[in-house]
Amino acid sequence: MKVAVTGATGFLGSALLERLIADGHSVIRLVRPGSSAPAGTSAVIWDPARGTVDRSQLANVDAFVHLAGESIAGGRWSTKRKAAIRSSRVDGTGQLARVLAELQPRPATLVCASAVGYYGDRGEALLDEQAAPGQGFLSEVCQAWEAAADPARAAGIRVVHLRFGIVLHPDGGALARMLVPFKLGIGGQLGNGRQFMSWITRADAIGVIRHALAIDSLEGPVNTVAPGAVTNAELTRTLAQVLGRPVFLPVPATAVRLLFGEMGDALLLGSTRALPACLRASGYSFQHPELERALRELLGGGAGAH
Repeated sequence: MKVAVTGATGFLGSALLERLIADGHSVIRLVRPGSSAPAGTSAVIWDPARGTVDRSQLANVDAFVHLAGESIAGGRWSTKRKAAIRSSRVDGTGQLARVLAELQPRPATLVCASAVGYYGDRGEALLDEQAAPGQGFLSEVCQAWEAAADPARAAGIRVVHLRFGIVLHPDGGALARMLVPFKLGIGGQLGNGRQFMSWITRADAIGVIRHALAIDSLEGPVNTVAPGAVTNAELTRTLAQVLGRPVFLPVPATAVRLLFGEMGDALLLGSTRALPACLRASGYSFQHPELERALRELLGGGAGAH
């Protein structure tokens, strides 16, 4: 296929680009002004802030993978930062969806990132794709983010919203941040440790994107998580065990809130127990369905770790 990708320089997008090229697809990167495309891809200038993109270079694209968005874990959520997080997702997706709806011919598929933050802090509740949205900033952003793709949907484009859990790989994201304290033997659970964390390895996250591109029956929200969400205490114990290090004292919830504010409450102390119901129903086969085996493979450099 001819596939266009936004967010292709990120932790997930860069690895996806390599895999799409290896699969034999023709890849176009939507890049910010002044950027260039890596070997094996071509670049189309996209300026979300100004709402400009060279549509002539998007002719005959079969599918779009939209991963661009401001990092939600890059710092405390000031009013300005929250506005940037929301705008980068909602405004950028809305603009892209309108462009795709006007292309002739239109692409068949738009695979758009979302997050399990859609469900909010839900304790031990099991959450499939039919579960109601939650409350709070992340849930509100995810709801608006998914709704922003409506112009593409209305134009007959198949839209898939991948509600990502925590994406695990030692090269970046949450796992990379955890490795330093845990290797030093000072890693510990956060708060009471009972909060559920929905996770997926980067290899499986890329596998799900490829699956979404290939399976025409897959549409709407898709929980992009491994089959077994774990509590923070279980994640802590398992990572320490895999690294051969002790588990340090818990970090009190008050300390998490003091250090990270609202972001800490939502990302570190909130509980989301998402189930990959749509992936199971559509026949996706996980490379890493179990946390301990996944961590051993990722941190031991085994096959499939990338």
